[in-house]
Amino acid sequence: MDIIPGEGVASAKVGERRDVVESRLGPPVHAGLHSRAVYETSPLLVLTYTDEDTVEVVEVAYSGGGGEEAFFDGVQLTFRFMDDVVADLEAKGHQHEPIDIGHRFEPGFAIFSMGSRSARDLDPDASEDDPRDVCEGVAVAPYDYFEGPSDEEIEAYIRSREAGA
Repeated sequence: MDIIPGEGVASAKVGERRDVVESRLGPPVHAGLHSRAVYETSPLLVLTYTDEDTVEVVEVAYSGGGGEEAFFDGVQLTFRFMDDVVADLEAKGHQHEPIDIGHRFEPGFAIFSMGSRSARDLDPDASEDDPRDVCEGVAVAPYDYFEGPSDEEIEAYIRSREAGA
């Protein structure tokens, strides 16, 4: 499944209404918590909706075991070692920066690992303590979406919580 940076995938795009997406994909197999919904596609799609019921983020999960994976610019993104994905994208001239669980790329996607897969899933000869991260998914949204809060925003949030306590 090819991603469209900053937009999503062919079947679900940022800004689309839930009813439009579900007319293509059907109802979610798991409505999830809050605004997230899981759709049984190959690979699985996890969509986050805004309060207005429009897509905010499109996430593509890894399939593994020979299933379909996420791609961008001819590079397989999911179910590969994170460092290999980053190197392949860098070689094609795609700019990125690290984030807490992976890397965000211009013009709008992030690859991530939640640590649920081990290096042995890709390399049977890897040791149990092999530190290589496996790319478990891709989140697609406008580039700025993946930017964490500034120090000032964090401090303002803490002050507002303390004032309300």
